[in-house]
Amino acid sequence: MAATTEPTAQQIPTLIHLAALTHLEGQVRAAKTVQELQFLAVNETRRLVPYQQAFLLIFDTSGAAACRVGTASSVAVVEREAPLILWLEQVAQALRQEHPGDEPMALTEETCTASCREGWRDHVQGYVFWCPLKHPDETVLGAWWFEREFPWQENDVAIVHRLAGSYAYAWKALSRKTRSWSATIKKPYAWLIGAALVAALCVPVRVSTVAPVKVMAKDPAIVSAPMDGVIAEVVVPPNTMVLQDRILFRYEDTNIRNQFQVADKQLAVARAEHAQAVQAGFADPQRKADAPIKDAEVSLKETEREYAQEMLEQIDVRAPQTGLLLYTDKADWVGKPVSVGERIMEIADPQRLELRIDLPVSDSLMLKDGAEVVAFFDALPLESFAATVSRASYHAEVLPGDVLAYRVMAELAAADPRLRIGWQGSAKVYGERGPLAFLLFRRPVTALRQLLGV
Repeated sequence: MAATTEPTAQQIPTLIHLAALTHLEGQVRAAKTVQELQFLAVNETRRLVPYQQAFLLIFDTSGAAACRVGTASSVAVVEREAPLILWLEQVAQALRQEHPGDEPMALTEETCTASCREGWRDHVQGYVFWCPLKHPDETVLGAWWFEREFPWQENDVAIVHRLAGSYAYAWKALSRKTRSWSATIKKPYAWLIGAALVAALCVPVRVSTVAPVKVMAKDPAIVSAPMDGVIAEVVVPPNTMVLQDRILFRYEDTNIRNQFQVADKQLAVARAEHAQAVQAGFADPQRKADAPIKDAEVSLKETEREYAQEMLEQIDVRAPQTGLLLYTDKADWVGKPVSVGERIMEIADPQRLELRIDLPVSDSLMLKDGAEVVAFFDALPLESFAATVSRASYHAEVLPGDVLAYRVMAELAAADPRLRIGWQGSAKVYGERGPLAFLLFRRPVTALRQLLGV
């Protein structure tokens, strides 16, 4: 069996460099993206070749001399407008034009082009090595720019030249992988994909939109103010079942009772004066002419008294029918002056419900009576309720929040005792059938037409 030979002290550095080179080339082959490979090129190469700063310049492979700094060592993002970056790109373009052979070289201020020498002392600290990254097919993808404080040796140049070939080969391989999808699209059957997309956009679907919905009472009895006055008391609390003729609220009656009493006294006075005129007419024919006038005054006072009595009878406002009393709160009405016809309360049948949908103008559809509606309420988020459109307003209204919307009323397909007046949620309203493209691009097309005015 052969004896194992220990490496000498002179061979150890060589073996370390060889191991580092093998490891780095393994990382190059394992890179999955061009960006990852470029990061390795400016940062991990320091394991084999010592340097203070490295830049990777990317060339335009179309044949133009344009180039840009893609990656810099120890920097996450390259600042495009930095003076150093702009100067480096200018020098790289000049080197490509003056040295078309793309051979690696050590650069000094003297070998640099005349147009770039004035910035050399401002941006370069030490010795520079320039190494293009050339693929075996003669394509130059980019170049390295290395800087360090001591001169470049032949062994460092040899290592950099070897690594340049490895990086260039991996760079082009990853670039082809990135462009594989675009290359696939350019294949002859690409028109089939386009035809399938057009066909999918023409598939007929039901056009729909989503809008806020609220449960409302159907045909409720409106309790409005029968006269001008101040509400003194609200007898029945809100959301209470009331019977017909139940007292709901009372007016402040001080002025109305006084007006009735004054009218009653004035009527008594008018009747007494009329009787006196009739009696005086028997003795004095001239006084007999006053009797018709006094009779007319009695009729006027009777009318005033009847009006005052009618107003007095309206002090207590009663329920016009049996049902559920709906209004906000007692504190909102007690002591509040109201005008004739002002809406105060509603009396609704809790079994007769309908849905009110506020359909924004921007989402309006061509709706017909009987259009399908599916309602989802916040109180029952896991259930849906079917309904059909019964009527829709022709004119849009401004709702709270400055939203312009149409009022759409819908009838529930089946009564559900769980539904309560005032519940809110969202409703999906279905219109006529149309192509899928109309459903997807309806809003963008509308916005574009409003913008262009066509």
